[in-house]
Amino acid sequence: MGHLDDSGKRLLDGTGGLLDGKIVLVNGGSQGIGAAVARAAAREGAAVTVTGRRPEPGEALVGELRAAGCEAAYVRADLADAGQARGSVARVVEAHGRIDCLVNAAGLTSRGTLLETTPELFDAHLAINLKGPFFAMQAAVADMLEREAPGTIVNIGSNCAHGGPPNLTAYSTAKAGLAGLTRNAAHAHRWDRIRVNALNIGWTATEGEDTTQRAFHGAGDDWRERAGRGLPMGRLGDPDEIADFVVLLLSDRSGVVTGSVIDWDQNVLGALD
Repeated sequence: MGHLDDSGKRLLDGTGGLLDGKIVLVNGGSQGIGAAVARAAAREGAAVTVTGRRPEPGEALVGELRAAGCEAAYVRADLADAGQARGSVARVVEAHGRIDCLVNAAGLTSRGTLLETTPELFDAHLAINLKGPFFAMQAAVADMLEREAPGTIVNIGSNCAHGGPPNLTAYSTAKAGLAGLTRNAAHAHRWDRIRVNALNIGWTATEGEDTTQRAFHGAGDDWRERAGRGLPMGRLGDPDEIADFVVLLLSDRSGVVTGSVIDWDQNVLGALD
């Protein structure tokens, strides 16, 4: 496995990584958890394509990865649109001749209770958090089947799939659907050696969460520290830690595991004091 320099970039020292030679698409990969996954996959030897709606962060990330000697590309896409979700896979196949690994990391976390949620907000959550992953998976699996080749998919879910707080009703609904989609697709394509898994992550310190805390909860600059004091490990989850776990699931080192929806959190769901 390649070693890292002080900035966390992969050094091209001739040693192999977990994803050497793999073609990886990270949808929603221009910032947050998606960007962390892109960095980790590139560090482990993959050729990485990231998508996002805003070119600036996507192109900046690609520039960073290329400067580190990694193969990377940015594709502008709105994953709420099924055609663009499928098109993101098509662009990767056009550029590389195939897709080996897909990560669905795009997410919408805007608030709304059962009584407050409008049809428009509900549709937006289902589009980003469920429909986009569905049709990106459809296109990726179709390519793998056409080539009779194995592949891996990881969906970034949420522990809200188990119920969620009252102000995330549409979000929790969509993430529950994503967990079901993960298991269904894994079962359907297990004999094709296409492995599909998901991480239901807990509270994580991302750029998007910072925006959400400030916009919906009036949080100040110290919100991470204040939140950490109420958590068992004393801090929020780290995107880089999640990214390492995702890379493991994408790689052959995770063996035969498929259909797993893993709760990646410091709270034990279902346990009571």
